[in-house]
Amino acid sequence: MSSLDVEREYHAIRAWASGTMVFVELSDGRQIGFPAARFRRLSEASPEQLAEVALRLDGMALRWESIDEDLTVRGIVEGHFQLPWPEAA
Repeated sequence: MSSLDVEREYHAIRAWASGTMVFVELSDGRQIGFPAARFRRLSEASPEQLAEVALRLDGMALRWESIDEDLTVRGIVEGHFQLPWPEAA
């Protein structure tokens, strides 16, 4: 099996929210941010609820207890969002 056959794993070492943006810092030093509006449950969450983000599964997932939402770090890095980019009003 070649290295191309092995799925890439992404591990977050930190996660936080600022307003309606969510950020993760990966173990390789990259920082990635995305608007909460790209996910159904996150789009309805308050900034206070978004700030409750926690790392799970050894940094491979994000969890919000109060809104019962889980996201994989891999999905975030690869841009697998639930909702389209919000159109400007």
